[in-house]
This record gives sequence, C-alpha cells and structure tokens, in this order.
Amino acid sequence: MQNLSTFKLIERISTLIRAEERKKHATLGLQPIHIQVLDYLNDYNSYSNTAVGLTEYFGLTKGTVSQTLQVLERKGYIEKQLDEEDARVTHLLLSKNGELLLKNANNDDVFNQAQQAVLSKQYATLDDALRMTLFTLQKSCDIKSFGSCDDSCVHFNVEENHYTCRKTRLPVWQIETHKICREHRLPA
Repeated sequence: MQNLSTFKLIERISTLIRAEERKKHATLGLQPIHIQVLDYLNDYNSYSNTAVGLTEYFGLTKGTVSQTLQVLERKGYIEKQLDEEDARVTHLLLSKNGELLLKNANNDDVFNQAQQAVLSKQYATLDDALRMTLFTLQKSCDIKSFGSCDDSCVHFNVEENHYTCRKTRLPVWQIETHKICREHRLPA
C-alpha cells in the first residue's frame, strides 16, 4: 500500500495542474471544464461523443453538461449533428475553431519538461518520482513549492540541534520542521 505522502503528492500535482489550467483558460474566457469537454470530444468515438457520454464520464449533472455545451456551441467550438440512424441521439463534434483552441490550450510543454526530468533518472519509489514531477512542474510554472523545511529547503538551517530559517531569521521548532511552509524554496 502507498503511504499517505504519495497521495498528497498526487493531490498537489493535480492542484497545480488545475490552477495553471484556470489561469490559462480564463484568458480565453473559458472554464477548465470547457477545455476538458473539448479534449474529451477530440479523443472519444461516436458511441461516446454525446451529452450522456459527457455526463457519465465527468460525473456531472445533465444541467451542468447542458450549460457547458451551450457555452461551447455559442462560442463556435462545437457542432451538433443528429445520428443518421437514431434521431434521438445528437453527436457533439469539434468545430475547426474548437480544434484550433484545443491545440493552443494544452500545457504540453510544461508537462514534457516534468516527464523528461522523471525519465532521465531511476527512482527507488513512486514517491520519489512524484516528488521530482511536482518540483519540476513548480519550477516550470514559477509556483511556490510549499514543502516542509526538512525537505530540501534552501532556507532551512541546522546548528547544534537548533533549527532556523535563513529567510525569516526565526527559530523553527523541531515539531514544525515536518510541516508545510509557504516560505519553502527548492535548490536552484
């Protein structure tokens, strides 16, 4: 069984990805779910490119999916097409504008950097590989690392069994050295 820190690393990576998506998509006047739906429609076949498929895949209500589709259709990113054999079924297709938007909206460059960092080394545990992935993403996106003091923070200082923070110039209690700190900074 994986230890809890592995799950926390996965959660932090996910949070970082979502935050970056929100920033990027907000400049386009879209929510992350809009891009996720376009991505889904790009990847899924004609049995799945329906409102029901989206509802099941994302675990959203019919109303939420309906509103999302209205936004995407109004902005010209998707087109609706009736099924040739069953008029009750409407297929959702990416328009040319939707394909272009999707191509420009992906954060592949940031994730490729993280992937290369992970692939270039052998890791003893999943935890180590995830930690490297998270650190690389944080550096690439210029986001604070929010790590624990005793976890490779450049500000953490140990002198004669006493702990201090070089940045704040304040003592750090031993019980606090394992907790997450907003002043944490990774080595360059």
